[in-house]
Amino acid sequence: MHGTASLVLLAFAVFFVALSPLLRWYAFPRLAKVPPGQYQEMVLEAEDATLLDYGTMKPEKVSKVTIVQTLKGNVEESAKIERTAGRDVVVWDGLSHVVGPDGKMVSSIPERYIFDAHTQAPVHADGEHVDGDPVRREGIEFKWPFLTEKRDYTYFDAQARTSAPIRYEGTQTFRGLEVYYFEQTIPWTKVPMPKKLPVAGITPESVGKTGTTRWYTTRRMFWVDPTTGAPVNGQEIHKEELRGGTLLGDRDTVTAFAGRVKMRDDYIDSTVGLVKSQRQLILLMTGYLPWGFVVLGAGLIALSLVLEARGRRPGPGAPVDGGADPHPAPADV
Repeated sequence: MHGTASLVLLAFAVFFVALSPLLRWYAFPRLAKVPPGQYQEMVLEAEDATLLDYGTMKPEKVSKVTIVQTLKGNVEESAKIERTAGRDVVVWDGLSHVVGPDGKMVSSIPERYIFDAHTQAPVHADGEHVDGDPVRREGIEFKWPFLTEKRDYTYFDAQARTSAPIRYEGTQTFRGLEVYYFEQTIPWTKVPMPKKLPVAGITPESVGKTGTTRWYTTRRMFWVDPTTGAPVNGQEIHKEELRGGTLLGDRDTVTAFAGRVKMRDDYIDSTVGLVKSQRQLILLMTGYLPWGFVVLGAGLIALSLVLEARGRRPGPGAPVDGGADPHPAPADV
């Protein structure tokens, strides 16, 4: 009986020990993915900023500039691309809508970001664009991979339409979460004019005919939850200039925008709460269950060995010394 029980326990022990790496290295990479229909909204603000008045072409100090950033999952486009890509794909239709303190539009830039649902690596397909300009992204944008590593990544800059390293600068604690801090600096770069401008009659084409160009630099900062790969906070020290051309008159340079852009506190709170709930499922699959199965398997092996040892131990009154009876009966005379 003991032998049968020990064999059953040993079989279960082998099963759980074998299941541990399968769950971590096989099941998790296939099950963890960004849902295709996800919708996100983020509000960022730059207080005491400098903003160009396109009516007078003079920069002014304003109390606040607001950026509303939305990302909407396009399920129909995802399914269409998946049929040819042969993998799970997410299509985010994004919009960065900038308004001044009076609520009037400053710029409104759409983009389409296509990426692998599991790894967040870009997937190149028709429709990938920023402000209507076709692009071919390299690296990540908006979201880091699940189980983010302590290393530099390549990050796509939508303004410059190019990719550059975003550097891991260390581990910090942010609102109760251990996060990785990343930073990227884009040097002064000539960038396209937005297609939508706040003054009727002024278009990128009309500005281009004057010889005036738009330049941009930023210092980009992200605090990223390494489990989910989701940024829980983001800031930019952002500057834009118009340079040269007849539009500026006798001036060589005019500031179009300058300010420190920060996520609004209520959106930070909402993001942190969402990340804290989502990270538990990932930790369950990558840590709690795999290590739990190893501990359970080790316990079952130990119990199996104990039962086997008890099965081999002689009971009370059992013969010893090779089976000879230590008290033989007297021989018949």
